[in-house]
Amino acid sequence: MQEIITLSISPKEASGEKFYRLIAAQKLGIDIKQIRFIRIIKKSFDARHKEIIVNLSLQVFIDEDAPGEVYKKFEYPFAGNKEPVIIVGAGPAGLFAALRLIELGKKPLILERGKEVSERKVDVAQISRNGKINPDSNYCFGEGGAGTFSDGKLYTRSNKRGNLQRIYEIFHYHGAGEEILFEAHPHIGTDKLPEIIINIRNTILQSGGEIFFNTRITNLYIESDIVKGVITQSREIIKSKAIILATGHSARDIYKMLFEHQIALEPKQFAMGVRVEHPQELIDQIQYHRNQHNEYLPPASYSLTEQVNGRGVFSFCMCPGGFIVPSATEQNQVVTNGMSASKRNSPFANSGIVVEIKEEDFFQFNDKGVIAGLAFQEQLENIAWQNGGRSQVAPAQRLDDFVRGRNSSSLPKISYFPGAISSPVHHWLPDKLSSALREGIKKFDKKMHGFLTNEAVVLGVESRTSSPLRIIRNKDTYCHINVEGLYPCGEGAGYSGGIASSAMDGENCAEKVVEKLNNN
Repeated sequence: MQEIITLSISPKEASGEKFYRLIAAQKLGIDIKQIRFIRIIKKSFDARHKEIIVNLSLQVFIDEDAPGEVYKKFEYPFAGNKEPVIIVGAGPAGLFAALRLIELGKKPLILERGKEVSERKVDVAQISRNGKINPDSNYCFGEGGAGTFSDGKLYTRSNKRGNLQRIYEIFHYHGAGEEILFEAHPHIGTDKLPEIIINIRNTILQSGGEIFFNTRITNLYIESDIVKGVITQSREIIKSKAIILATGHSARDIYKMLFEHQIALEPKQFAMGVRVEHPQELIDQIQYHRNQHNEYLPPASYSLTEQVNGRGVFSFCMCPGGFIVPSATEQNQVVTNGMSASKRNSPFANSGIVVEIKEEDFFQFNDKGVIAGLAFQEQLENIAWQNGGRSQVAPAQRLDDFVRGRNSSSLPKISYFPGAISSPVHHWLPDKLSSALREGIKKFDKKMHGFLTNEAVVLGVESRTSSPLRIIRNKDTYCHINVEGLYPCGEGAGYSGGIASSAMDGENCAEKVVEKLNNN
């Protein structure tokens, strides 16, 4: 017999099966020896009150052995002799599109501008060590996409577009820990993601798919509004009846190429701001309402949002126990992002604090049409580079100084490895961004007393929260509205945000491609 039960217990009681197994037996009114197997289905923390509670949903096997295969396995048939489909980009959208194509009997050909993950690590390390940026291999470009070296958060609100649990199960099948299957805010960790990405690559290759690294797309091969293939930087033409375009939100050369060829794009809402870092201990004290560390509690996180003069100001990509990384893709930019290892054991907590961007903010770029927002992003990243000493050293300011509009005579210790230089961030940020951020942070402090402190630091700029453009596709077929055979996909196309929703969009695109090809 199997029972599903929910327990509301202390963090210590939830920390190990030896504790919650006994509590489960007591709740069910059975002897603990009758429980043959028990597993967590859902786990969440409730820190709204002084006494923190963990809610556990458990599947309990009573006088019955667990099935031989507790977790789902996936079958990927050989597709090397099947019809090929080109996928541009090996981020989560591209990789999951490839896996789904294999399941549905098509051969994926992945073209990735960057390097495979092991070689990519070398280029990523060079950014922090000497500020050297390879424009095709960095924190944004390369095998696994931006997610590989940027934390691995899987939480998303986009499950209306697909089976989110299936995405978690595929990650688990390829090596992610079982906790991603039941935690309320699942997180893989940047230390574990590379190996998982390699496992996904091996599945694709063993199933007959092909992956070409260091292969940047410079153009589309189109005849009579029908895409026939792609053109690479070496001028090679690779043909296919369907192209899944999954380039990520930092592939600005792709946006500009599409714009030049009058392939339909539209502006999309986006946000920019700064990255704010606190001591993790301080965030724990605020969120857990206690000064003493509890070994059974994870590093605390936060999610904040406010309205300031008709603009949203909100936290983005919050990384408890994390560190800040340089995410520029060109030499004359400074771009910040955050990540955490699987254990989230850094002494720092960081988050993007960003402001909703409106068209009036980049009126000076109106002559650029639909890519005006892109130009605004680039301008702000260049300003940050100039104020950071024209290197990957980031301009920074203590948080209370930033809000009060005064210079910081010194900076606290921070996690950002390239280093920081004191700079009047409040002054050189565009006024509407700066004023909205400062007022928003004041409001955040009313929700999280102690958030506004000079123990925290502001680093600029957080500009790559999402794409400022959408590559327009038909909502039913997922095909581009005026180029037959082109399937814009994932975060770069403007249809997802983050790893899990991008992976779902990749699967959805693959299904639409197969449906079209099979009906021809």
